[in-house]
Amino acid sequence: MRLSSMKMPNALVLIFSIMVLSAVMTWLVPAGSFDRTINSDGREVVVDGTFHHVDAQPQGLFALLQAPLKGIQQTAEIIAFILLVGGVFAIIDKTQVIRAFIAHSADRMKTAGVWVIPGGMLLFSVFGAVFGMSEEVIPFVLIFIPMAIALGYDSIVGVAIPFLGAGFGFAGAMLNPFTIGIAQGIAGLPLFSGMGYRLIVWGLVTTVGTALVMRYAARVKRHPESSPVYELDADRREAVAADRSLTLKFRHRVILVLFGLTIVTMVIGVMKYHWFIAEIAGLFLGLGLASGFIARLDANTLADTFISGVRDLVGAALVVGFARAILVLATDGLIIDTLLHNMARVISRLHPVISAQAMFIVQSVLNFFVPSGSGKAALTMPIMAPLADLIGLSRQTAVLAYQLGDGLTNMIVPTSGVTMGVLAMAKMPWSTWAKWLWPIVLILTVLGCLLMIPPVLLGYGPF
Repeated sequence: MRLSSMKMPNALVLIFSIMVLSAVMTWLVPAGSFDRTINSDGREVVVDGTFHHVDAQPQGLFALLQAPLKGIQQTAEIIAFILLVGGVFAIIDKTQVIRAFIAHSADRMKTAGVWVIPGGMLLFSVFGAVFGMSEEVIPFVLIFIPMAIALGYDSIVGVAIPFLGAGFGFAGAMLNPFTIGIAQGIAGLPLFSGMGYRLIVWGLVTTVGTALVMRYAARVKRHPESSPVYELDADRREAVAADRSLTLKFRHRVILVLFGLTIVTMVIGVMKYHWFIAEIAGLFLGLGLASGFIARLDANTLADTFISGVRDLVGAALVVGFARAILVLATDGLIIDTLLHNMARVISRLHPVISAQAMFIVQSVLNFFVPSGSGKAALTMPIMAPLADLIGLSRQTAVLAYQLGDGLTNMIVPTSGVTMGVLAMAKMPWSTWAKWLWPIVLILTVLGCLLMIPPVLLGYGPF
């Protein structure tokens, strides 16, 4: 059989296979644990130098079968958010506002379309760098996919503009309180110190990443059949073509204004009032109900449309819970601390420049097991900060390694609830996304390794 004719496995099949591998690792990797304490910020962190082996907790068949339910429980908030936003955008789609706006703007967008990708990615990168935009990016996927297709691109470009844009900003963050703020606090550094070099890092990561997406988009526009989602986008292309005759009516304009106010409110809420999923979900639910009212949808139509939108995403949302089950098995099997301990031992034996790069790689690998940025800071920084002192690196360099490592691979690992949530919204198989994205992640990883050199040579500080 030719490789090109081979069918990729269903996402659940792929995720379950990784779950099995994670369970097998708990039989092979010795169980271990660090002691933990509560720091001055009230956050639980590990205590460096306290690693010890503990009784093995190998995860057998019954644990494997229970893990999906535990994963669903742990990601219930993200799953509920995906389903709710799916229902809300089904209502918005029923009003035809997005399709009418794209049809109305088609000619103008084709003229300025080349700026949609860099402009959009820069905007989301700023959001990722300043306030750590992550889960908040999920709804935007449903807007940028039809826009990208209308411009002659594909749904991958539609996902990349908001999701990778925010991811690049997250990786090169200047002010992100959920990564930089927590990591520097644990490392004992002044809050948001070292911003000058991080600004350079942010600019380079965003520029290179955006250029790679634009290069791909240009190729797809020249040769649409080269897109790995060409067949997947067939119905979307037909829908965009059929919408050319739609006109932007007064009620559509009102809904667009309401949508814009919703986005502004969300940004203010996240930055000023520390809103999270519950508040953002409530905001979008209000948007959906108001849009339905403005479009004069009756109560039954509103409810039926909402349920239909939720139903369309049930299967994809389950993938989020199953993906978390991989982490459940590794955590219950007590192998994550062992992996971190052994990685730290290897780093301590290397040249300082190589050690800094190794810290970055370790953080990238740990994303698979701990995709949460704040959770990984609490796990790794109490070890990496004193390790940096030991091998002659500044603690600021250790924070930079954590920051870059946390941001880049989080855009591709299947254990990330945000990544799987975005793909659920896009109805795109993870295997398709990963196959397309891994060269970009690899290039940015090489860039990350190069960016770890100047801090070592220049004594990136204050300490």
